[in-house]
Amino acid sequence: MFHQDRRPASDGICRSAGNGDMGRMSVPLSGYSKDKRILVIAGGGTGGHLFPGIAIARQWIRGIKDADVLFIVGHRKIETEIISRYGYQTAYIDVEGIKGRGLNAVNALLKLPVGILQSVRILRSVSPDVVIGMGGYSSGPVCLSARMMGIPAAIHEQNSYPGVTNRLLARFVNLAFLSFRDSFKYLKARSYLLVGTPVRDEIIRSGESEHRIKKKGFTILVTGGSQGARALNIEVANALALLKDMGRDINVIHQTGQIDYERCLKDYETRGIKAELSPFITDMASAYNAADLVISRAGASSIFELAALRKPSVLIPYPYAANQHQMANAMSLSRIGAAEVIDQSDLSGPGLARIIIKYMDNPGMLEGMGQRAGKMARTDAAEQIVNGLKQICSVY
Repeated sequence: MFHQDRRPASDGICRSAGNGDMGRMSVPLSGYSKDKRILVIAGGGTGGHLFPGIAIARQWIRGIKDADVLFIVGHRKIETEIISRYGYQTAYIDVEGIKGRGLNAVNALLKLPVGILQSVRILRSVSPDVVIGMGGYSSGPVCLSARMMGIPAAIHEQNSYPGVTNRLLARFVNLAFLSFRDSFKYLKARSYLLVGTPVRDEIIRSGESEHRIKKKGFTILVTGGSQGARALNIEVANALALLKDMGRDINVIHQTGQIDYERCLKDYETRGIKAELSPFITDMASAYNAADLVISRAGASSIFELAALRKPSVLIPYPYAANQHQMANAMSLSRIGAAEVIDQSDLSGPGLARIIIKYMDNPGMLEGMGQRAGKMARTDAAEQIVNGLKQICSVY
């Protein structure tokens, strides 16, 4: 049992105004009470970090009486857009990623004390029962601050090779939740629990037979993650142009990422390729539902969503991920015959077109891949994580 600061929440709890203001507050965070069981979820930067946090937040509120949740993130637009869509309150800290930023890493390091001070002020204001870090640059200051204040804290590591933030945090937190067994050897945590990556309810439900919506013809879903992937976007368009010339009729749902959306839109229009293009797909459950084949990067969230829905996939791992962790993620499905993996250096329009035709002409192969993907599903991950959090903070 860990000591916890349970001071009453102040009526002046506010969102961080940012811009290096040492946590100056501007917008009240309302509704937090000392009588509520509060979970703080820290982390973000991408949908891959945030969506599992959404699943955990829902389970916390569903499974605990008088529960509430606060997200603490950085200042990226995508973080605000995703969390506000689900109706959760958000506090912000000034923090940036360090790895791979060259000289900008110095500025990021200088902001770290500011982020810690802001985290302390926010945590004192809401007096949470427990904190969980989902990975990403913003989880570091929040989890460290929680442990300095005697608040129980945990991390969730999604990938087979842990990110730098979680590798540092593991030795300080009470419990580490893992998605892949391989990550165990890289984390020096006092306790571990293998749970998988939480998947949102609406995505799990979309895989149930009564919710299946089938488009006429063969449908592919293309996604490079919440931020898109230009190399993937280019070669998918090249493949679709070839298939169009061959008279192959395909339905295409393509999440391009915001940065590459306008270029993709112009490219598709110039080539006469018909597709549903979006910079970001808000209803990913429906997109998965409609797809016969998914072409995707290999972030952990994508891997466990594909498994939960029993979706066959072609995976092109991000080649610059730390220690090639996306390749390791992808191989977890490939080894059981649930996915075909292409190294980005080998990705080409003609090669991708051949793969799409192979699966279009062999629906039995797709069905078998989907069934094998289901063997890796962990649809109870959010429930297991909430149970673990309840144990370390003695909330029932």
